[in-house]
Amino acid sequence: MLTGVPMKITLTPKKMRALLPTDILFQTSYWGRVKAGLGFEPMAFDIMSPKPRGDVLVLLQPHGPDSLGAYVPQGPEFAPDHENYGPFLENLSQAMLEHLKTNVSFIRYDLPWQSRYAHEIKEQKRQTLPEPRIREMRMNMGTRFWNLKKASMDMTVASSLVVEIGCPEKHILDRMKSKTRYNIGLARRKGVSVFRAEPDRLPAFYKLYKQTALRNGFAICDYKHFLALLNTHLSNPGNSELLFLMASHNQDLLSGAIVAISGRSALYLYGASSDNKKNLMAPYAMHWEVIKRARSLGCTTYDMGAVSPALNPEHPFYGLYRFKTGFGGNIKIRSGSWDYPLDEQKYNAFVNSDNLARARQ
Repeated sequence: MLTGVPMKITLTPKKMRALLPTDILFQTSYWGRVKAGLGFEPMAFDIMSPKPRGDVLVLLQPHGPDSLGAYVPQGPEFAPDHENYGPFLENLSQAMLEHLKTNVSFIRYDLPWQSRYAHEIKEQKRQTLPEPRIREMRMNMGTRFWNLKKASMDMTVASSLVVEIGCPEKHILDRMKSKTRYNIGLARRKGVSVFRAEPDRLPAFYKLYKQTALRNGFAICDYKHFLALLNTHLSNPGNSELLFLMASHNQDLLSGAIVAISGRSALYLYGASSDNKKNLMAPYAMHWEVIKRARSLGCTTYDMGAVSPALNPEHPFYGLYRFKTGFGGNIKIRSGSWDYPLDEQKYNAFVNSDNLARARQ
């Protein structure tokens, strides 16, 4: 028998600027402003079930001529116990229906909650997550409508490497692998310089970023997305902190990073590295500088972004796993993105169109 599932959830609309402070960047008013500049319509709600359960940012985006998708980026922050994930999301979705436009065809939750399979992966009982059909069966247990579907692609990374940085620098270095410490020192000895870049360096960063994405087979974000990140911060710097760093050797740009600060967490959003002078280990110097700067701003964690959830050479993020785990830290395995269709026909049309677009990339 499931326990702890609220009988009813109510949502109260609020101003986006009144969102509660959080370590989750994607649930902040800053992120809402970034996405508003890219054509999304932000909405914010307080959650009651029956006592306060924090708040949630929702982003509406058009799909086709007469349909909208409602996106909840890494939210809601409040998580019920594992076995009540599905019933809670169902009740939340039904409550949200009262406030959404009638042409919203689905709600997509990009859950920050720990995956139900995280323990099995960490205990090396499995290397990968079960197929979507199995995950859907477990997620919908206890729901009334059996309506939650695993999205074919996660909005943000489901598995990331998080380094604890709230301790002295020596302790952070001691937890790293010896090769990582050596490469940080090598970059320093060889004259790699890491500096805070001015906004006019964004075109150079983006050129390097595109090269990196093509080299590794990653999807490329439009330049306007990077402009929105920087411009939103510059227009209201008191409510956000963005680290735009680049590493160089002589006149050569070798690496770059865009890192956002939210609460006590630093999040590695985008990075770039050159094939030139790879022997100078510029990315190691880059991340070490991020850690030092984030500590000075009061951060206690540094989320380095995507990795494979386990030591699995078949996973597309295996190379990132090998590099990032050298910095110490722990892998955070989240539940990924889940859809709650409201109009089955329009939702299926969106999914088919989205899958076709990705297949052509």
